[in-house]
Amino acid sequence: MNRRNFTQSTLIAGMGMATTPGLFAQKGTAAPHQFNLKYAPHLGMFKHSAGDDPIDQLNFMADQGFTAFEDNNMNTRRVALQEKMSVTMQKRNLTMGVFVAYKDFKNPTLTGGKASDRIAFLEEIEASVAVAKRVNAKWMTVVPGTVDLKLVEDYQTANVIESLKQASAILEPHGIVMVLEPLNWYQNHAGLFLKESPQAFQICKAVNSPSCKILFDIYHQQIQEGNLIPNIEKCWDEIAYFQIGDNPGRNEPTTGEINYKNIFKYIHSRGFNGVMGMEHGNSKTDKAGEIAVIDAYREVDDFR
Repeated sequence: MNRRNFTQSTLIAGMGMATTPGLFAQKGTAAPHQFNLKYAPHLGMFKHSAGDDPIDQLNFMADQGFTAFEDNNMNTRRVALQEKMSVTMQKRNLTMGVFVAYKDFKNPTLTGGKASDRIAFLEEIEASVAVAKRVNAKWMTVVPGTVDLKLVEDYQTANVIESLKQASAILEPHGIVMVLEPLNWYQNHAGLFLKESPQAFQICKAVNSPSCKILFDIYHQQIQEGNLIPNIEKCWDEIAYFQIGDNPGRNEPTTGEINYKNIFKYIHSRGFNGVMGMEHGNSKTDKAGEIAVIDAYREVDDFR
């Protein structure tokens, strides 16, 4: 970040003026930074600068030049707040990213093939459609549960595919996409069924629906399989969404080993126009840490 922009961000944070859209642009000084990709912060990422109110935080994100937002917990928020956030996102031209429609980190729900588990899954997908429409969300995350130690893997895969086909039939008429997120076994989620991008690619090809695609979480796949750009390239046709986090630490880019500038350059070169979810923590605390996050994204987005 250059000195002028750094000073502007610091002043915004220090004065608590995040709720005034376009404040500095209106005075003829520096405009919000123009990012090449739709990086999407989440609630809490800038709370020291913007305060606890979700609307103030959304306005602060837009003031910094971010053009998207994601909220894993959107479907648990009060309807009135969902509607208020939706209005703010539309006013500030923030694209709504993912929220979690279905997750199970403890049980072999979709892998086991039980009718009751499949019905419960489909009911949650149905309920998530209303949330998606309320907040103008196109994408929702699905985590299909753990492995079933009593079943051969191919049977588990077939069970998952059948559940996802039925869910796709619910989502397709609404133009909503569930994105399957492979999660790493070694650091965060040992035992989950979906763990690698080739596995997600195979499942999406079998489901064969525009409503079933991949969420490629760069943090998780760096730990699980590495070889990031070649795997992104091989899965490209089925990827609808990316999430970000450096490794080790799962904080903002530039704090770990992943060369995010090169990865973002590749994604941009492919014409990707979707959302890049900032699903990570801040490496430093308080306002200084929040400025560091903004600085990091300006740095790695400077790839042209």
